Amino acid sequence: MVSLAVAMGVGRFAFTPLFPLMVRDGLLSGESGALIAASNYLGYLVGAVVAARLRVQPAMLVALGLISTVAVTAAVGGTSSVPLWVALRFLAGMLSAWTLVATSAWGLGWLASLGRPHLAGAVFAGVGLGIAGAGLFCLVAADPHMSSLRMWVQLAGWAGIATLFPLLVVWILPGSVARPAELPAGQAPRKPVRTAGLVACYTLFGFGYILPATYLPALARQLVDDPQVFGLAWPLFGLAAAVSTIVVSWCLQNANRLRVWAASHLLMVVGVLLPCVWTSLPSVTIAALLVGGTFMVITMLAMQEARARAEGNATLVLGRMTAGFALGQLLGPLASAAMGRFTDDFTTALNHALVLAAAGLLSSAFYLWREARQPPERYS
Repeated sequence: MVSLAVAMGVGRFAFTPLFPLMVRDGLLSGESGALIAASNYLGYLVGAVVAARLRVQPAMLVALGLISTVAVTAAVGGTSSVPLWVALRFLAGMLSAWTLVATSAWGLGWLASLGRPHLAGAVFAGVGLGIAGAGLFCLVAADPHMSSLRMWVQLAGWAGIATLFPLLVVWILPGSVARPAELPAGQAPRKPVRTAGLVACYTLFGFGYILPATYLPALARQLVDDPQVFGLAWPLFGLAAAVSTIVVSWCLQNANRLRVWAASHLLMVVGVLLPCVWTSLPSVTIAALLVGGTFMVITMLAMQEARARAEGNATLVLGRMTAGFALGQLLGPLASAAMGRFTDDFTTALNHALVLAAAGLLSSAFYLWREARQPPERYS
């Protein structure tokens, strides 16, 4: 949980609450901020592809990813060069993908071997807690006399302290007790099967998620001009993501995983389409809750299902899943920008892109529901 809080809450999402403060300090413009955000997305994609091919044990990859994330975060506060920030946030995205894949493989492996898969919600709640923690840090630490660069260094310091605990745990418990060596002599771990559809669904999820996640805050800013609203929005978004994973893990632990995943896509469809048909602060708030309350649930369920289908080579399949999400995440804003060339205004282009995202989520929900009807023997 702490590992994902650092890797994702800081490595992936810390730029969101810190970006307005960097603009306030005259360090960034909207265009340069978009470039830095895109470099983090690209780094996440590259990191996922590389993680799928690294011949490194998950515990070692967790340690490498966390230590490097802290160092890269601190380095952001040590320069005022936009090209260096682009490079550093690219590295942060790459490292966060490594750590997500490795933590998922390590943590889910231990939970499966201990017969406690329902505790996966506590592991993946770390992402939401990391988002909330970074947001609360910015809300408390920000004042007119506090430099945003100094805040990056302070955030890295807090992340470094938090990192000590997962580093200790993976050193004591490097791998789960369920080992491939327990297989009969001469029998290799089974190869992943029937995972291509899961990767495709997870890619469509990345495409569907990133558009509302990117543009709902901007839409809310047009509807209400209260800095405190935006200061609290990011922590509340993170808390919603954290609570949702725990609730689903405990309350629906006996439910079919693919059906819950499909239902989460349907809820996200409502969140994606709602601002298109009803533009108001309540609709944007409901949409944010529907998207924020499902995106980590989908991540948790997808990682669990992929690992269950590829227990002998979990890191490879989890890396492919993460790469698919990162690709979808990159394509979302590009699709919106491309549609903008053929429409009269940005809002119309965004609405078209949101409809396309909803269609992708709907089709993937249909596939997952149909897949849930297949007997386990088909992919085990």
